[in-house]
Amino acid sequence: MAALTGVVLAAFGGYGLAWYLGLVQGNFSLLLLLATAVTGVYWVAERWHFLPQRRAAAQRFEAEHQRRMAEFERLGIKGDNVDVEAARHKLLLQPWWLDWTAGLFPVILIVFLLRSFLFEPFKIPSGSMLPTLHVGDLILVNKFHYGVRLPVIHTKILPNNPPARGDVMVFRFPPQPNLDYIKRVVAVPGDEVAFLDKRLSINGVEVPREALPQFFDPESMRFSLQYAETLGERRFRTLNDADRPAFIPAVGDFPHRELCRYTIEGVTCTVPAGHFFVLGDNRDNSLDSRFWGFVPEANIVGKAFFVWMNFGDLSRIGRLE
Repeated sequence: MAALTGVVLAAFGGYGLAWYLGLVQGNFSLLLLLATAVTGVYWVAERWHFLPQRRAAAQRFEAEHQRRMAEFERLGIKGDNVDVEAARHKLLLQPWWLDWTAGLFPVILIVFLLRSFLFEPFKIPSGSMLPTLHVGDLILVNKFHYGVRLPVIHTKILPNNPPARGDVMVFRFPPQPNLDYIKRVVAVPGDEVAFLDKRLSINGVEVPREALPQFFDPESMRFSLQYAETLGERRFRTLNDADRPAFIPAVGDFPHRELCRYTIEGVTCTVPAGHFFVLGDNRDNSLDSRFWGFVPEANIVGKAFFVWMNFGDLSRIGRLE
């Protein structure tokens, strides 16, 4: 078993290294599921097979020791100076290959359940959601707000709240589902959404917008026009780059593209059933639904709701707008 366990652990380690070096596209959900399953098998084997074997061996040792001591006493011979407790402890001790499998199972199981069904942490890698989310923000995502899904296969098993306009949502990027994206939901199924001349409209009604002082981004060393927008019950800030045109370049082909009309002023789309239209709050520096289309309901991961850490700026900790 030690050799087999070594091979299994080496396989996990090799996969992690290849992922880190960029040689394979990693799937952490699948890796965590496999780790839970493998360590769970070892845990069951330890509980019902290996541990009883070690306990039986310890009992045999104690019985043999007592028999020898009784025999020595009968013969009038001084008994062996044996540390029975230390020997018993050594017999009951888990071997290394069970320490690294069965011993880790409870922790891995808790992480798996929390991450799969309750909350999942993410790190913000880009400035597409400025000023709401900054590069380096560590956020928590509610995995059950939009319904409970099975890990890896992403099948919804329990419905909950539908995504609402203004939600900050994490989803699997439609053109490349192994990547997670985060954007703000601005339109839901049946809505006609327009982003023309850098103004957002929903069903023919322009979203209220209030000018704020310019926003300075220390990463790019640039100032951007900043606005407060109100979408439904949510008020949040957005950025516009005065030097960028309203025209949307390099639009690719995507499902339901026929529901979108592109002009020099921007884009107007009708959101199909079971899909959502999302935008980055940093409107002129975000690759979002204007470029690659709608987010299918099946691609939803969860609702972002809290920044729990930013090691470069602790003041970032708090709830999202």
